[in-house]
Amino acid sequence: MVSHSGRQRGHLSITKWQRPFQNVSRVAVAANTKPQCGGSACGLPYAGHSVFDLAYMTFDSLHAPAGPPIADTEIASLRQRLQNARHVLVLTGAGASAESGVPTFRDAQTGYWAQFRPEEMASEAGFLAHPQRVWDWYQYRRDLIGRVMPNAGHVALAQWQARHPDRMTLVTQNVDGLHQRAGSRPVLCLHGNLMDNRWLLPPKACCDARFTEGDAPPQCPGCGNYLRPGVVWFGEALPQAELQQAQDAAKGCDLMLVIGTSGHVYPAAGLAHIAARGGAHVVVINPEPTELDSVADQCWRLPSAQILPALLA
Repeated sequence: MVSHSGRQRGHLSITKWQRPFQNVSRVAVAANTKPQCGGSACGLPYAGHSVFDLAYMTFDSLHAPAGPPIADTEIASLRQRLQNARHVLVLTGAGASAESGVPTFRDAQTGYWAQFRPEEMASEAGFLAHPQRVWDWYQYRRDLIGRVMPNAGHVALAQWQARHPDRMTLVTQNVDGLHQRAGSRPVLCLHGNLMDNRWLLPPKACCDARFTEGDAPPQCPGCGNYLRPGVVWFGEALPQAELQQAQDAAKGCDLMLVIGTSGHVYPAAGLAHIAARGGAHVVVINPEPTELDSVADQCWRLPSAQILPALLA
């Protein structure tokens, strides 16, 4: 529960408890590449992981000790910044959902599902090879997410957004739909939404999701096209419209909250760099150190569900 502030742009002073983390490598944004999921095209050194797995990577294994609580005066100061901000950009990652009990991509691979590689369950090739298996896997994950509820952090963001229309852009790396269930509108979902379906192939005139045959997975009775989960799979580009809106918001915001993300996954993590270059005040809220601490003006080592209700009240 540590807060840092008052640094020069591009530098975060390292306190005594942070020194074990100062050699953690930084990840650079790949230049002139099309944003894709789970591979080196995103500038990621984690080509063996899916975008879901990467989104849930944290520094838990480093066991960062807790620091002192954030002073009331610092919370009040940031609340004043929020009040004065023309536009606020919020980026949320897996930590925001983990506080609701959402299992990670790999955590969900237990029991029967543990025998399959992520690539088999999160790629077009894997889907075409075993459509029923992959569909059943996502139905299983949907069932898991259906058992959890938005937490106080989700609700606080939704309520602030409702009170201040057009002043917040909410961007998430999460696919669980908890922001929407809390009432946030709109939400830019960079990695898709697990609860949505879309056609595997470009739909023909006969493709109507209201009229399908079969259920694992559903198919168009006219051409046999499959419905598939509406998430970004290995090797797939992020939704360009949502990504462009997020990048535009990063360029135009004067305050950015980076919540519950490790900062490993690009291009989402690149939004903080864009905001910082534009002069925005960047605040990282995460219990452990992140890859974005070096571009932040403040780092609050707290769970989002604990601090956001007070900050956004």
